Amino acid sequence: MEITDNRIDAGKAFDWGRTSEEYARYRDIYPQEFYQKIVDRGLCVEGQNVLDIGTGTGVLPRNMYRYGARWTGTDISPEQIEQAQTLSAEAGMIIDYKAVSTEEIDFPAGSFDVITACQCFWYFDHERVMPKLAELLKPNGKLLILYMAWLPYEDRIAGASEELVLKYSPKWSGAGETRHPIWIPDVAYEYFDLEDHEEYDLLVLFTKESWHGRMKACRGVGASLSAEELRQWDAEHRLLLDEIAPEEFEVLHYAALAVLWKRES
Repeated sequence: MEITDNRIDAGKAFDWGRTSEEYARYRDIYPQEFYQKIVDRGLCVEGQNVLDIGTGTGVLPRNMYRYGARWTGTDISPEQIEQAQTLSAEAGMIIDYKAVSTEEIDFPAGSFDVITACQCFWYFDHERVMPKLAELLKPNGKLLILYMAWLPYEDRIAGASEELVLKYSPKWSGAGETRHPIWIPDVAYEYFDLEDHEEYDLLVLFTKESWHGRMKACRGVGASLSAEELRQWDAEHRLLLDEIAPEEFEVLHYAALAVLWKRES
């Protein structure tokens, strides 16, 4: 499904379905610490019903399945949901997935103890979505927003790879990340209170092949370039990594989370 949003990449169209196979192979990269931060806050654990919006290939529910929560995942891309279903079934996991935009999700009020949004929160129409999420949560329910990004100004390999993405997608708005708390739109505070937030550094291990795949699965490359542009980027990025990267290396990232508590009416 092709998406055009003037807030993102200056309105350049992208389609996650075009890169779903790479996304499934190369974007399941969060270290254990990322998940432990969630569990330590008593979220997404046994006895809870959790909705993961913008679930993509189900990375969050699949990796947190072992903690015992009952998971539902939604995503606007049917191809992403197909990958999520396949990977979950292969692992013997019972997770309910639906291909639907967050603006159109339709579950009974009070269905969930926790709603999670990982790497996707800025895509939504927040004026429509925030009251919907509050309605879907039980009393005292929590909205957990998660994010992780490489730090291009501090990590040489990440910075060089990012420069190459910008060569092919100069208006890509995913570039230039620095450490900061997760952005929360003003409308969210009509329905939620900010309970907690944290930002912390992570080193994420890659091989040249897995980093190449991770970069290919980003919005500025696989989800938006033409077939010819993608072929050229692929060849150039492989040459770049042969010049600057060892076979195995760590990339400096920062991660951030925000926990919002449903405000009682």
